[in-house]
Amino acid sequence: MRILRNFLRPGWIALALVVLGFAAACFWVLAPWQLGKNSQNEHQNDLIKRAESAEPVPVDELYRDGRPITDAEWSRVELTGTYLPDKEVVVRLRSVDGSPAYEVLTPFAETSGSTYLVNRGYVNPEQGTALPPITPAPTGQVTVQARIRASESTMPGREPRTEAGAIQVYSIDPVLISRTVDVPLTAGYLQLTEGQPGALGVISLPQLETGPYLSYGLQWLAFGLMAPLGLGYFAWSEIKQRRANASGTDVPPRKPRERGKQTREALAASSTHRESASARGVIGSGPTGDSGSNQKLTDRYGRERT
Repeated sequence: MRILRNFLRPGWIALALVVLGFAAACFWVLAPWQLGKNSQNEHQNDLIKRAESAEPVPVDELYRDGRPITDAEWSRVELTGTYLPDKEVVVRLRSVDGSPAYEVLTPFAETSGSTYLVNRGYVNPEQGTALPPITPAPTGQVTVQARIRASESTMPGREPRTEAGAIQVYSIDPVLISRTVDVPLTAGYLQLTEGQPGALGVISLPQLETGPYLSYGLQWLAFGLMAPLGLGYFAWSEIKQRRANASGTDVPPRKPRERGKQTREALAASSTHRESASARGVIGSGPTGDSGSNQKLTDRYGRERT
């Protein structure tokens, strides 16, 4: 318990909160964000593939109450009516194939009474960013084919402006454009296909790819899993180290004394062995019996005793 109490210190608590917060962000924010973008791209690719293989249908089959039905984006529709060139606007700051461009939006009054915002295509600027002359839309009744597209959001602080004799906007927002040109428009807009009456530069379909979002999402999931595991590993290492330190401090140091005692016993045994061997050597090689005693007395007193 004393070791576990060490993890209640502010440093460990702060580290645990950071790791858990990072893991939560990975699992519930970052990974879903990337995986969601991957799902959106896959869904868009499916819609484009389905639309490419389908024939154009009358526009009112895919619109309900002025709005396109679910999953109708990219579908091809056909409609008959007249352009309203005096209500035309251009979208500035666009890019087509990596080059700056303007996109031209012209309302189209369909014979049934609804008015659709039609993107006729793009024109490239001249002399830097100057708006070039735009080929006007045809007059009179025409039949066109187009793709249904979703509305874009309005950029904050980017209000419509009049420049070079044209109303210019920053996004394709039918609600904002409807207020600007004073014409009621349906939701979404229609993108003209190639070769249609009034078409300008053709805006190509997006490439059918999902991008790197799936791998990014999986990486965030891996990071969210590795962070708690890393914290657990460091905590286990800390516990292991503290237990080792506690074991080395609390146990009396008996081993050095035991080794000293064993050394002294070994030295004593060796000394006894040498003395025993020396004694056996003297007894075995010298004189024995009375002759030995007499010799010792003669050596001491100078004469032999009988």
